[in-house]
Amino acid sequence: MIKFTSILAGFALAFLLVPAIAMAAEKSAAAAAAAADDAQKDGEIKIYKRLIPADVLRDFPGMCFASTRCATVEPGKTWELTPFCGRSTCVQNEENPSKLLELVEDCGPLPLSLANDKCKLDTEKTNKTAPFPFCCPIFTCEPGVKLEYPEVEKEEEKKN
Repeated sequence: MIKFTSILAGFALAFLLVPAIAMAAEKSAAAAAAAADDAQKDGEIKIYKRLIPADVLRDFPGMCFASTRCATVEPGKTWELTPFCGRSTCVQNEENPSKLLELVEDCGPLPLSLANDKCKLDTEKTNKTAPFPFCCPIFTCEPGVKLEYPEVEKEEEKKN
């Protein structure tokens, strides 16, 4: 009888802790997102956003498939793209509610300036294991040299 009650107490404790842990993780993700938005406003980190068709498994319609986590995700929920530097959000398509989209946020294309050796990846300042967007690469250029990035086509330009 004692073993049964201790097992039952263990399940009760786990039942109470799981929602608390999940809420703490969501608050942590929200804090990281707020910090990322603040950093972007200061011009330190530029975040590239794009909408792509979401992967959806036939057995889980109405859910995005997060291949980096091998998990399904509800619309409105966000997940990290580890081991890559980025995050994605499952989004309901406004034009066609039966379709799901994935809002991908990442560091964008590498600068063109790396080809001329006047700008280099700063390995001391770059932290590849930090949460997004703080995992984005940081570059250092010679005095007077500015980073140049490839043109990123806007959605409106693609349609024309």
